[in-house]
Amino acid sequence: MLIENNSYLYAYSITRDFGFAPNPFHGICTLATCKPRIRKAANIGDWILGIGGANLKSVKKKCILLMKVTEKISFNDYWEDNRFAIKKPARNGSHVQILGDNIYHQDDNNDWIQEDSHHSNADGSFNMTNLERDTRTDQVLISRHFYYFGDKAVDVDLDSIGYHRIRDYIKLSLDHSIPANDLIKKIDAEFHSDKNIVISDPCQFSDFYKRVDQGTGELY
Repeated sequence: MLIENNSYLYAYSITRDFGFAPNPFHGICTLATCKPRIRKAANIGDWILGIGGANLKSVKKKCILLMKVTEKISFNDYWEDNRFAIKKPARNGSHVQILGDNIYHQDDNNDWIQEDSHHSNADGSFNMTNLERDTRTDQVLISRHFYYFGDKAVDVDLDSIGYHRIRDYIKLSLDHSIPANDLIKKIDAEFHSDKNIVISDPCQFSDFYKRVDQGTGELY
């Protein structure tokens, strides 16, 4: 079933689109960092709509991502599951490997380890601002039913779902919002042959090697 009973649509603004959060590679789209409140609230069967933010001028207010949550697991489970080993970062690897989002797990004392990644410091040490924000919610959202448009983001009727200037995200009941249902069905019908692939590169893919501090927004 495309839209489950008692499910919701979470719509949010994507501030940075490197291919890290969301990470749409290898036929599986994951949201493993950033947006801790969405990662906490969203459940299997819910939908996530990622809209280009003000900093992404060429795709501002366009749909970069639409994904259905098909699995939800903890950071440790994500790290230990062989299915997602391909999502572990390798800073000396390909562009896609450098942007791996499988970066958090706990040691024997339950202290967090942050792998050398897009969210660590330039020397590979822990970026505590990113670590504390990301691990605020120990959940990873996984999708095997997604549409990722990247820098070829598509127009959607945001007014119909009440998406204007928002601080974090909006949540719409798919049992009650016909416009939200229509938005999902339209994209699914129009782009069904492009499901679970990277339709176009992330907006900032050319800066794949850079890192970010979520506290300041600085890239380095």
